[in-house]
Parts: sequence; C-alpha cells; structure tokens
Amino acid sequence: MKPLAGILALQGDYEKHRKSLKRLGLRVRYVRSAEDLTGLAMVVLPGGESTTMSLLLDSTGLRAPLHDAIAAGLPTLATCAGTILLARELQGDTGSRKVDPLGLLDATVDRNSYGRQVDSFETVVEIDWALLGVDDPKPMLPAWFIRAPRILGPGPDTHVVARYEGEIIAVRQGNILAITFHPELSRDTRIHAAVLGFGTA
Repeated sequence: MKPLAGILALQGDYEKHRKSLKRLGLRVRYVRSAEDLTGLAMVVLPGGESTTMSLLLDSTGLRAPLHDAIAAGLPTLATCAGTILLARELQGDTGSRKVDPLGLLDATVDRNSYGRQVDSFETVVEIDWALLGVDDPKPMLPAWFIRAPRILGPGPDTHVVARYEGEIIAVRQGNILAITFHPELSRDTRIHAAVLGFGTA
C-alpha cells in the first residue's frame, strides 16, 4: 500500500501541498483531529496565518497530539507559517493575539521578516541535498517567499540546509525540515520526497 501523508488542514495553503504529495503517488489525509495522525508516514505543516493556526491547534485539541507525534520522530515538513509554529521562540510577535509555538525546532523565528504581501517574490535557491539524505546533482530549487519569516540562532543539532542572500531559509533537525519558502507552488516535488525519506533513513 502507498504511504499515507498528512497535512495540517486547519487553515492555510494545504491544498497545494496535497497536489505535490499526490504527484509523488502518496495517499493524503487532511489532519484536523488527533485521530488523523494515526498511521502517517509524514506530516506537512503548511503556510498560512500562524496566529489562526495556533489558536485552532488549541480549540481542536490537536496541539499536544501533534507535538507528541513530531517529538516521537514523525517526518515533518514545515513551510513558512508551519516553521513559525515549530519554533523554540519567536521574534516580531506583536499584538494581543500571539502565536504559541510548539517549541520543537531549536531556533528562533522572526515572523514576517521579509515584509508584507506586496514584498513577496519568487527566486531560485541552492539546497544542500546531502543534509537531507539525497544524492541530487541539481541543487537549485524554485522558491516563493510570501510574507516569509526568517530563521535565526539555530541550535547545534539544527543544520542549515539553504540560505538566500546570507539569511537562513531552511534547516533540518532530525525528522524535521523547516523552511521559510513555498516549494509546493512549483511542480518540483523533491522537498516533499526528501522528508518522506526521513522515515526510512
């Protein structure tokens, strides 16, 4: 039977991730309750509105089960707001409704570090595929930055996978790949495939 991939689907860009996972031939389940975490080969925490996602993790009772599943080794891809949700601590978290991060990624994440929606951009970035356990002769990957965060101060076990103009945009920490851009907006599925491979490494 084909592996089952889950996508946190409380809010955000989960439909584009579904299409990427389907291109890999995977079965896909939207994760909206603790029961939806059962039997997954990997999980995706998509981009979206991190404050809303954080509140919905609490209201659905999903916060602790999701935390525990990732902490136990479930291969996890976090993109943009998903990376904010995983952080040890946050910068730029202002206002009365703040994000309560899961604290699983040993790094600080600066929210909306690249500016507003109008400051979004598309580029090509170089990935250190060897750190993802992949032998890929084509290191470049298309990347979209949309109200992107920035990764700061990674801990000793949090390895930098990619930078853009000197800034950290992707890190791997064991079973977690956290990135600040959106790979799901292209037809390139190598990032998703690499994270799935964390479960067999």
